[in-house]
Amino acid sequence: MATTVLIVDDHPGFRATARALLEAEGFDVIGEAETAVQALQAARELQPDIVLLDVQLPDLDGFEVAERLTVNGTGPTVVITSSRDRTDFGPLVSRSGARGFIPKGELSGQAIAELLETPV
Repeated sequence: MATTVLIVDDHPGFRATARALLEAEGFDVIGEAETAVQALQAARELQPDIVLLDVQLPDLDGFEVAERLTVNGTGPTVVITSSRDRTDFGPLVSRSGARGFIPKGELSGQAIAELLETPV
């Protein structure tokens, strides 16, 4: 059974590219959202294995969304992404409850798989 993914990003072009890339590598993209509110609702309804979550959203930042998704430890695995470098965010990624960070330019199914295999 394929790993299910919800893609959250306010740029339609990135969502389309990420969907095509991840589906080509065997992931099942079950939904997309462009705002934090849509992301929280979609995650609740679709129950994806992974939420690929952009840092900059129009209503809340991705770190706040990650915290809300992972607050009780039973939510999806959250992978933060951004066009900026991880060092720009300091400890925010780990504090958010996200599993880790992948720069948009380095996104691949392999990068996600390696992140999931890394001990927490």
